[in-house]
Amino acid sequence: MSRDHPQTLSRRQVMAAAGVGIAAGVAGSASAQQTSTKPIEDGPAMRDPRSKYPKPPFEAQTQPWPGLARDMKPKPDHGEVSYKGSGRLSGRKALITGGDSGMGRAAAIAYAREGADVAINYYPSEEPDASEVIQLIRGAGRTGVALPGDLRDERFCQRLVADAVQQLEGLDIVVCNAGRQQAKPSILDITSEEFDATMKTNIYAPFWIIKTALPHLKPGSCIIGTTSEQAYDPSPELYDYAQTKAATMNYVKSLAKQLGPKGIRVNGVAPGPIWTPLQISGGASEEKYKKFGSTTVLERPGQPAELASIYVQLAADDASFATGNIYGSGGGQGQP
Repeated sequence: MSRDHPQTLSRRQVMAAAGVGIAAGVAGSASAQQTSTKPIEDGPAMRDPRSKYPKPPFEAQTQPWPGLARDMKPKPDHGEVSYKGSGRLSGRKALITGGDSGMGRAAAIAYAREGADVAINYYPSEEPDASEVIQLIRGAGRTGVALPGDLRDERFCQRLVADAVQQLEGLDIVVCNAGRQQAKPSILDITSEEFDATMKTNIYAPFWIIKTALPHLKPGSCIIGTTSEQAYDPSPELYDYAQTKAATMNYVKSLAKQLGPKGIRVNGVAPGPIWTPLQISGGASEEKYKKFGSTTVLERPGQPAELASIYVQLAADDASFATGNIYGSGGGQGQP
């Protein structure tokens, strides 16, 4: 329609034209259904899992423990952009340890976008990563609580739970995800102090946290532990870390039997090689992390975002019969 010669249509003319258009559309649709053999593309786009994320070799980038995701190259995907919620966890209250990066961060983002309020724990030096997560939680319109501290301290773990309960006004999801991993070629290279630090972070902390949280957990609540493929197929250089992940798998199964009669579910997630700061801050040698994930059938490591939906499913009410199970995501390496 020319700007210099505007035309004015009556409401009746507009409605008549619309009616003709709708009728034509219906007729065209019916005709298309009868004659077209082309499939209708109304679902989510599929992507080749082999090329969805970066493949090794990765550049050298060793960081001091515990490392920051924001400084990794390439930066891990935690679902910051991709994860879309649908209200599956509306009104829930979650505490996630190691919520600044890795699977904990992916779970925190997903939980918030599914409608949960989330408290995250992290080591104080990880504040730059953690502040990003809190912003994302609050950006989803949910309460985000930052609770930094050292999980190797029993009193802190007790205070962590108390602070989460107070600031979230309740608690019904506990994700014990934080882990310490330091690769050593030989058992002779591990000091008693280092061994103790790994055990306290990976084994003692979940014990202290779950024990403190339990009186607050009502029927329908859930506990999720992060174990690893290392529980099933331990690497020689991860002697101490691997045995803690086997213990995690075991406590999940034991607690599930103990707490099932109380209506509380307990499950675990067992990742394969996932691209997180764990690797580049002492968890793997430079030689190993540069080709990290190359042994999977997809020839790449997984990204934290690829496990987010597992943590959501295990916390959601429609997974009410799932307890005492370990859910794997190993890139075809067959574990668990």
